Amino acid sequence: MLNNQIILPTSYFGPIPYYSILVKSDDYVLEKHENFIKQTVRSRCIINSSSGKLNLSIPRIRKNSSKTKIKDIRICYNEPWQKVHLKSITTCYNSSPFFDYYKEKISKIFDVKEKFLIDFSLKSHLLVMDFLKLNQNINYTKVFEKINNSTDYRNYGFCSKEDYKYDQVYFTKNDFIKDLSVLDLIFNLGPESIDYLKKIDDTQIS
Repeated sequence: MLNNQIILPTSYFGPIPYYSILVKSDDYVLEKHENFIKQTVRSRCIINSSSGKLNLSIPRIRKNSSKTKIKDIRICYNEPWQKVHLKSITTCYNSSPFFDYYKEKISKIFDVKEKFLIDFSLKSHLLVMDFLKLNQNINYTKVFEKINNSTDYRNYGFCSKEDYKYDQVYFTKNDFIKDLSVLDLIFNLGPESIDYLKKIDDTQIS
């Protein structure tokens, strides 16, 4: 019997290709025992601003050792990053067709100062699942296995080789920008987002 399970890294409002892969799977696990990899979907999302791509990164408390499991990464609150991220999302998408519909729930996710990155990542993931009307079970890895029988997406950058264009807020200024945070898709397409995600060819994602 074939193993159809997939394994994904945790993410902060992950990119569109990430959720394209996820929505087509009935059996996925999120990796919580790998060593943290900076400047990836694990702590960063990319949104669409009037000037083009805007990176939003969750700051972490740095340790002397460079190897810390993702489940043990603590969030740093020396700067008001939650306020900055919420303001950036609001500024970038306030004029999008569906932002008003989702803005209250988006705002609430930044109210609580979670201690660990993985807990905030889960909150962002559950919110996306809510927006997409998905009810899949969420499971985490129990140990780290470099090689396993699941289809492994942990080292993917979640970039699609193909453009699946949709109307974006700054399309006339920036042209179409692909592989943004799934928030960009949701704020622009609303309930149609799930159909868009299902039509993407996952074999073209790397």
